[in-house]
Amino acid sequence: MLKEHNIEKFKQLGAYGLVIKDEKILLIKKNSGPYNGKLDLPGGTIEFCERPEEALKRELLEETGIEVLDYKLFDADSVSFNWQYKEDVLVKVHHTGIFYKVLNYNNEIKKEVKIDEVNDDSLGADFYEIDKLEKKDLSDIVVLELEKLGYKLNY
Repeated sequence: MLKEHNIEKFKQLGAYGLVIKDEKILLIKKNSGPYNGKLDLPGGTIEFCERPEEALKRELLEETGIEVLDYKLFDADSVSFNWQYKEDVLVKVHHTGIFYKVLNYNNEIKKEVKIDEVNDDSLGADFYEIDKLEKKDLSDIVVLELEKLGYKLNY
């Protein structure tokens, strides 16, 4: 993080999966970071020398337990927001995502996931009815992508 005028900066680049079926979307429960306590898209950081598609497959397996078999690139976009990291530390977050529609997968969804050195931020995943989701409970990237897919979200 770079410090500038008492505001720290944090850049995140990740690959994320949009798993939608029967008007429900697969989301994870966040345990840490700027989206702590919110529902987020499964996915995460693209590691050094890792291709985005590899990150998608690895992250979805770690966070949800599913093995991605087929996917299609949907979007690349970003959001920016302020995050009160600590009482005296404000962080300007720039979160860029490469978003894939997951078309087919194996395995059952892990509704509970253990936090460890491999998975450091997902408490598990589940399908949520899109028309019952409220913006206040969602990460900014979930809102961004669902609106691009044409869904109207509740406040």
